Amino acid sequence: MIIFDFQQPNKGWSKTLQKTLKNNTIMKKTLFTLAFITSLAITAQSTWKSDGAHSKVGFAITHLMISEVEGHFGEFDISATATDTFDNAEFSVEIKTASIDTDNDRRDGHLKSPDFFDAEKYPTISFKSNSYEKTGDNTFTLTGDLTMHGVTKPVSLEGKVNGIITDQRSQKLKAGLKLTGTVNRLDFGVGGETATLGDDVEMTINLEMAQQ
Repeated sequence: MIIFDFQQPNKGWSKTLQKTLKNNTIMKKTLFTLAFITSLAITAQSTWKSDGAHSKVGFAITHLMISEVEGHFGEFDISATATDTFDNAEFSVEIKTASIDTDNDRRDGHLKSPDFFDAEKYPTISFKSNSYEKTGDNTFTLTGDLTMHGVTKPVSLEGKVNGIITDQRSQKLKAGLKLTGTVNRLDFGVGGETATLGDDVEMTINLEMAQQ
């Protein structure tokens, strides 16, 4: 008769099993740690700043209901905190009001006057984002507070990341972006109601952002 001894398992087999289980546990912990570190690297926030030579804050407004007049602001400071893939971005924008340029000195002088922007009294236009929503692989919506002509109101901008590269000189990342949105000038008390100008101003901001 054959008797199986269940009380005394093979000691060698038991040690091998324990070692295997221990190695598996160590491997799982290692993989988890690596995944966690990778996740932190991907989602870590860093500071980005606009390259003024390759960025532009532009706008367009309807004139006489038949044409568009375009212009831009020549002096601005735009920064953001975002990941290496420019996700979860928070933007801060400061624009010098007196730097408005529509390629017509007389018109520019009028726009800077109290009739419109009153640049002397309100020297800066600012925007601070407070909400970021990813809408596609490389698109997003920014919502934040725009302060202009002494008035602060929420506005939304549509964003697109055109691409991200490593700069050969600095060996840091550079990102190309485009922000677009519509602002009603009457909401901010810029100019009055007139048949000469449209109420809506189309904003187009092309950016080259350098990681700091």
